[in-house]
Amino acid sequence: MARARAVAPRVGSPDAFDLDGFARHIAARSAATRRAYRADLEDAVAWLGRLGVDRPSAVTRVQLRRYLASLQTRGLARATVARRAAALRAYFGWLERTGATGADPTAGLTAAVAGSRLPRLAGRDELERLLDAPLDPDDPVLVRDRAVCELLYAAGLRVAELCGLDVGDVDLAGRLVTVTGKGDKQRRVPIHDACAAAVAAWLVAPRAALARTTSPTAALFYNRRGSRLGPRDVRRLLEARAGGPLHPHALRHTYATHLLEGGADLRVVQELLGHANLTTTQVYTHVSKERLQRVHRRTHPRG
Repeated sequence: MARARAVAPRVGSPDAFDLDGFARHIAARSAATRRAYRADLEDAVAWLGRLGVDRPSAVTRVQLRRYLASLQTRGLARATVARRAAALRAYFGWLERTGATGADPTAGLTAAVAGSRLPRLAGRDELERLLDAPLDPDDPVLVRDRAVCELLYAAGLRVAELCGLDVGDVDLAGRLVTVTGKGDKQRRVPIHDACAAAVAAWLVAPRAALARTTSPTAALFYNRRGSRLGPRDVRRLLEARAGGPLHPHALRHTYATHLLEGGADLRVVQELLGHANLTTTQVYTHVSKERLQRVHRRTHPRG
């Protein structure tokens, strides 16, 4: 029997751009980042292919600038365009370091800066509906939902971090939660007594009521099917309790803003949020200033 010959990537095909190799290079990044970068690069490769560009070494900076401009004409959000530019820079930087290309065509490449829109905060009425609504202790879903809302607001968790929590990550006696964030970095975040009580109430019996024989035994939260609670489940339960659209990230924004308004040091808030860079945390100082200005205008006699 003839031995099959290894087939080299066909020039002009997506394989010629070795996106699988780049995916292995960024394996340490979060799953969400890996998925986004892969989709971003596949879109760019398809667009370049329509120009007749069949390999990464043939890509020019002018072409990439035209590609980013085309995204804006397609109506993509500025933050999305900025992320796609970041994906291109990471990809071509990797190619240059590995010697697969000569000059990096993304050198000096910029995209529209993501908008300066301030983060959406949860209002007082929304927080009251999320945290203080009447609770039927015999309804396991309501008990779970209260615990979820308390944890999101008490610890400023990303929704993926909350969904990834295991029972062993919560130290109720010590009032601490061990969180695995972006890049699999762990941090320990304190929680208050009301949050600990809500989680304890969930762990007593309601959690077992939602469990199935196929449920992951370590998972802290289950959905109605007994699977690990997912981000979509969290978004649905928040909107149901808040009585309108409310993204889980709004509670994280509210948590950070309330800490800073209460006098917390910015670097402490950075550690609590799990931000790699202080500049990411600094947006919340602008939120606080905006609120102070609104209060001043509303209350000062000449405001």
